[in-house]
Amino acid sequence: MQGTGQASRLGVLTAVHAVRCSLCKVACGGGSCGGNGYGTEGMIKSELIQKFAEQNPHLFQRDVERIVSTIFDEIAAALCRGDRVELRGFGAFSVKQRPARWGRNPRTGDAVYVSEKFVPFFKTGKELRERLNVKPPEESEG
Repeated sequence: MQGTGQASRLGVLTAVHAVRCSLCKVACGGGSCGGNGYGTEGMIKSELIQKFAEQNPHLFQRDVERIVSTIFDEIAAALCRGDRVELRGFGAFSVKQRPARWGRNPRTGDAVYVSEKFVPFFKTGKELRERLNVKPPEESEG
């Protein structure tokens, strides 16, 4: 049963690649990522799963849900450990530390102590940034 592990690993890698491509297509407005789809609507996890399932009809819906959830869970777990998660061409997730400070209560104006905290941070990758900033072809004057 040595081949089973390799086939399973290949299936997971293919699924991860497909999710990455789906995320990139979603961020760029769908299609071949040549468009500049700046929609005002967002996408929730269930819509991402649905779109991913439509693009990969050879996978069952429950498997797609498991793949997407596993990827998100692993990203969250890595961030909780303080690790950085990089998806080439898409972007990098990391954790930034915000130091403790004194702030102001906007209602009363009193000084309030704000404790140290850690916040998730996302930096877009070069490829995604370029896809989002595609300039429309200039019309020739004729």
